[in-house]
Amino acid sequence: MSDTTMQPSGSQGVSRRRFIAGTGSLLGAAALVGHGTAAHAATVAQAAPIGDGAHVPVLVVGTGYGGSVAALRLAQAGVDVQMIEMGMAWDTPGSDGKIFCNTTAPDYRSYWLRTKTKQPLSNFFGIPIDKDIPRYTGILDAEDFSGITVYQGRGVGGGSLVNGGMAVTPKRENFGAILPSVNPDEMYNTYYPRANAGLGSGLIDPAWFDTVDCYQFARVGRKQAGRSGFPFVFVPDVYDWDYMKQESAGTVPKSAVAGEILYGNNYGKKSLQKTYLAQAKSTGRVTISPLHRVTSVSPGSGGYTVVIEQLNTNGDVTATKTVTSDKVFFAAGSVGTSKLLVKLKATGALPNLNGEIGRGWGDNGNVMCGRANYLWDPTGTVQASIPCGGIDNWNAGGAFAEVAPLPTGIETYASFYLSITKNPNRGTFTWNPAAGRVDLDWQTAWKQASIDMAKTIFDKINATEGTIYRTDLFGVYKIWNDTLTYHPLGGAVLNKATDNYGRLYGYPGLYVIDGSLIPGNTSVNPFVTITALAERNIEKIIAADLT
Repeated sequence: MSDTTMQPSGSQGVSRRRFIAGTGSLLGAAALVGHGTAAHAATVAQAAPIGDGAHVPVLVVGTGYGGSVAALRLAQAGVDVQMIEMGMAWDTPGSDGKIFCNTTAPDYRSYWLRTKTKQPLSNFFGIPIDKDIPRYTGILDAEDFSGITVYQGRGVGGGSLVNGGMAVTPKRENFGAILPSVNPDEMYNTYYPRANAGLGSGLIDPAWFDTVDCYQFARVGRKQAGRSGFPFVFVPDVYDWDYMKQESAGTVPKSAVAGEILYGNNYGKKSLQKTYLAQAKSTGRVTISPLHRVTSVSPGSGGYTVVIEQLNTNGDVTATKTVTSDKVFFAAGSVGTSKLLVKLKATGALPNLNGEIGRGWGDNGNVMCGRANYLWDPTGTVQASIPCGGIDNWNAGGAFAEVAPLPTGIETYASFYLSITKNPNRGTFTWNPAAGRVDLDWQTAWKQASIDMAKTIFDKINATEGTIYRTDLFGVYKIWNDTLTYHPLGGAVLNKATDNYGRLYGYPGLYVIDGSLIPGNTSVNPFVTITALAERNIEKIIAADLT
């Protein structure tokens, strides 16, 4: 298969007949999505990046979940798509022969333009573990705002490169609080199943889980949850579970069993590079320009004028390009899309965006903690980096706790958790003209609600087990990591900043199609909901707008 640059001189419309034909291929491709391999993705040749002065029918800003869905479905409907990605392609091995570095040994590939790592677990036995690294366009961005650090994936595939792959569909009873303007029947009957098929999600084999050494940590978590009366639920993941079994048996190169997760996974994880993006590129209608950053979008003759900076691996701007596009999809993630739209509204590029731009941002209620177990409850020296289950106290206490790995390579006797909570607090992005940047109004004190909700689980487990919290993982005598989120959501909320399908008010042909549409909380890990909402929205947009 090939990946060719499609840059026609004029607009390319899509007739209803072409759209119907495209949906036929869509259904056929849906059966294939999720079965890509690293070798398959590597065989797709990358075309030259977008050129100055180019005109494209559709430009997608970002290559995460929403952008990848949009690109695939548009391409299957006969539309040529140019994707712009600020991060790298992550398709070239380093000096160690691997594309991604290991969680326990972060190097130049680990962080986005930092000179020192900023690991979520910053201390071990009270000793700081962050270290100096060369400045490089690495895979994980720890973006600091007032009161919170937001972790985001940088590269083709966005957050799918760095997350734990927990592919959770929210309970239907909770959906009305997540997206009140969206028909739940459509989501649960059509778009969630479509998203899970496209992502390649699947459950761990429970019988294998019960015996394998690399999930001893999760079995301890299940046992302790049960003794305190909490349900432990297995959660789907987009890891290749057959590969995981082979890793554990030692018959294939190790990846998750070797602790790879935070800075990428070299083998078994089905990131977007292997699923939606591989399918999109195989159409021959999708081109991706890595190390490119959109700085401006404004109305112009022949569509929208888009200004793009090209970067090198030091983060320097090496070229500035101006292109035009008939339609632009903002898919740079909750933070990226929100920051860009707030800037464009405030600086006059898109002054007619409404007052909801930048509002409704939340952290999905993320907090982290660890507990110290007794010597008779070891959690294992070998821990798969892919989580497979969690503790559900959402209805009673407002918290769902992922039983997370702590893959240090030594026995820690520690249970580690990432909680998602029903935190009601919401932040706002605003333009700071003096500094020439977008700020986020967020206060660390707002995390107390999340801590209180998470404590409904862990205080009870500690009381039942006679155990205590670990105080050495996030600083000196600090129990909770309450200064971070892995799950940024909101900032361009559906049916407020946009219409009910992501169309930006005031500007026909501009769309939002990522996590910024979701107002701050999904009750579970959010990427399946982001994907399913994108599937819903792009189907409507293709049918109604591309005629």
